[in-house]
Amino acid sequence: MVSHRENNAQRIAALDERAEALGLKPGIGIADARAMHPDVEIVDDQPQADRRLLESLADWCDRYTPLVALEGSDGLFLDITGCAHLFGNEKRMMDDILSRLFHQGFDARAGLGASPGIAWAAARFLSPAIILPGEEAETLAPLPLAALRIAPAVRAGLESVGLKTAGAIMAAPRAPLARRFGAALLARLDQALGRTEEAITPRLPVPPLSVERHLAEPVVLADDIERLVGLLATSLRAELERRGEGAHVLQLALFRVDGAMQRLAVGASRPLRDPALIERLFRERLAAFEDRLDAGCGFELVRLSVLKAAPFALEQTDLAGASMAAGEDLALFADRVRARLGETALLRPVLVESHRPERAAAFVAAARVPAGSPARPRLDGPGLDLAGMAQMAERPIRLFSRPEPVEVVAAEVPEGPPLRFRWRRVVHRIARSEGPERIAAEWWRDPQDMPTRDYFRVEDDDGRRYWLFRQGFYGAAEPMPRWFMHGVFA
Repeated sequence: MVSHRENNAQRIAALDERAEALGLKPGIGIADARAMHPDVEIVDDQPQADRRLLESLADWCDRYTPLVALEGSDGLFLDITGCAHLFGNEKRMMDDILSRLFHQGFDARAGLGASPGIAWAAARFLSPAIILPGEEAETLAPLPLAALRIAPAVRAGLESVGLKTAGAIMAAPRAPLARRFGAALLARLDQALGRTEEAITPRLPVPPLSVERHLAEPVVLADDIERLVGLLATSLRAELERRGEGAHVLQLALFRVDGAMQRLAVGASRPLRDPALIERLFRERLAAFEDRLDAGCGFELVRLSVLKAAPFALEQTDLAGASMAAGEDLALFADRVRARLGETALLRPVLVESHRPERAAAFVAAARVPAGSPARPRLDGPGLDLAGMAQMAERPIRLFSRPEPVEVVAAEVPEGPPLRFRWRRVVHRIARSEGPERIAAEWWRDPQDMPTRDYFRVEDDDGRRYWLFRQGFYGAAEPMPRWFMHGVFA
């Protein structure tokens, strides 16, 4: 038995058939269960481990349909619309699921219906069962109230007035039921009968395009997986050409014989169709996962999916048929590096809309930057006048990620630059200076986040140029301002 804490008491959460034969039921206190049967074995529940197991089963069920949703802590919803014919019919598909789960050591129950509500009830009270459209009311009538997925408090209230089956609820007037027990009761009833739509939310997004291959003999070697990727990519190419698209992000799903599965994804700087290039990217990815790719007894199902697609622009070729697109080799090199070393192996600077200099730029993964995005602003862009161009040219070559404090020995008060300052234990005497350039915090941020700064471009006696700023103002009503070094020009 498995116990869990409920209302400051340990109670039975789950039990096997042997425990049920002894007369024990979920919800009984652990102390009462031990008093009745001292030799019974009880273990504490582990919700996180149970959740991970349920998610792994959801991954495994992806072989039947991409629309797999978690249902509570012990169930799964599979939307098999348009998928059952791939396994013969609905019954053969259900038998295959239950048989495979049984050989993996799971005691699973399954139900199939035209709505999630009737399928849920069939799985828990009639398994295995297939409820045809139009048979929902007849099937639900003799089942207990728990088949309607209503709250325990509502169920207890209904049982107290003599309504103990779903058929009794269907036969009772709806208006009094809604007034006394709430509209949720009737909503659950209508969902089970298929009168109202009930959408399920897939655990993972559904790929717009995918191809797969079931293998008669499981594969173990990475070379065999690479060849399969090439074959699947060839099948994808025709559909991508028909759509006028190319693959930006691809995912390889490997289903093991024992039920485990692994996913590998690669991204491309440019949309891809060429099977050879796709195979080369996954070769790098498989090499990076060589130590973590556990084939076990082998992979019996391999699926290649396009997670993200983009319009594919036809490229100009020369008389020999070779591509004339510039930068193609560089893009392929970047894709291979990211596939082998990860998305953050190659970074690209991008501009950020912030007045604060240390926040005005950031490094992001190169694959996340749209093609053609400039690493720095264009000087001929709209809204950039000559003053702005000059100001950009006056930024330091090296900008410190964190301003370093400096000790100003003397300064022109109240708005002037420093005359001498000590930085890194060296005293510098200012020969020339420009400024101030006042930079304040963005209007949408808290002014305390960045107090107003006055920046100065200064040059010392040795010709070294620095970028200093004063935080605060000289005045009796305010504390003494502080000076910082933010960058060097040369």
